[in-house]
Amino acid sequence: MEKGFCSARFLDLYFEIKEGLFLMLTKRQNMLETIRGGNPDRLVNQFEALEFLYGDPYTMKSYAGLMPGTEIVNAWGVTIRFQENTPGPFPVHDDAHKVLKDITQWKEIVHFPNLEFPDEDWAMAVKSAESIDRSEKFATAMVAPGVFENMHYLMGMEDCMISFYTEPEALQELLDALTEWELKYAKVLCDHLHPDAIIHHDDWGSQKSTFLSPDMFREFIVPVYKKIYGYYKSRGVELIIHHSDSFAATLVPYMIEMGIDVWQGCLDTNDLPSLVKQYGGQISFMGGINNGVVDVPNWTPELIHNYVNKTCHDCGKNYFIPCCTAGGPASSFPGAFDCVTEEINKASAEMFG
Repeated sequence: MEKGFCSARFLDLYFEIKEGLFLMLTKRQNMLETIRGGNPDRLVNQFEALEFLYGDPYTMKSYAGLMPGTEIVNAWGVTIRFQENTPGPFPVHDDAHKVLKDITQWKEIVHFPNLEFPDEDWAMAVKSAESIDRSEKFATAMVAPGVFENMHYLMGMEDCMISFYTEPEALQELLDALTEWELKYAKVLCDHLHPDAIIHHDDWGSQKSTFLSPDMFREFIVPVYKKIYGYYKSRGVELIIHHSDSFAATLVPYMIEMGIDVWQGCLDTNDLPSLVKQYGGQISFMGGINNGVVDVPNWTPELIHNYVNKTCHDCGKNYFIPCCTAGGPASSFPGAFDCVTEEINKASAEMFG
């Protein structure tokens, strides 16, 4: 088998026959059955039930031109660099580029981006929202970076983490201000696009540990997201999907408290079968297929088959969506994401056959 090609003709035939026997659930219905512990008729395959909205003016103007090999300054004044042959962009935090060098000076330094745009600036995004068949998929808005990430984008990771201990009052003030800005952003998204789902990025850990202790996370971060996610729910958003491609098993009870429906990006280092068993019914898990394992220069169909097949069978049919742990439907190395998709279909045929 050639690298980058996973033959699936027999799967096409399988699903053609299956559709002939009974009416299959839509992708949206099947995802709801899965995360509610109902009767899905197949595995949810990665992001298939989510149709991403695009073109909102804040995102378009803040991150215009960002692609591999480029560098931009976003609406917050943060220099973002997307180096070649890396999974994604990241802020630059040397002394010449760091925006906030003293957190106690945040009121003078941090300038919050304007969110007042004329209707014509929303035209592309509104057209995107109107084009989605919402009986088939969730119209999904993506929000990134999150509040914690936005802080370390401004300050650098080291200064940000130290400030939780050395300047908790100033840090809390900045958190509150960032939260209020996010609530304003949530309002304009809901006013113009009426999303069914939100996928909200905010990485909360490394592969092996969380950045903050559970107690500190509960004190500083939980109140932020109870406000933000509570607002989205009050505006009719059905699914809150939080992306954190990390270890965060110790934070799952707080995710539930925040109102998160699906944790996307959960790494296999979290012991996902145990989390599904313990918390299924309160939250669902979308991930398990570590990009650091499958989305690599020397990936092979055999490697992906073995990894995906084991992950799907270990985690089961309900409260789990097999998915690459990156925060969107793409891979850094050509063919890897598509091969994962095909292998999930194969596992689904075995598990629901």
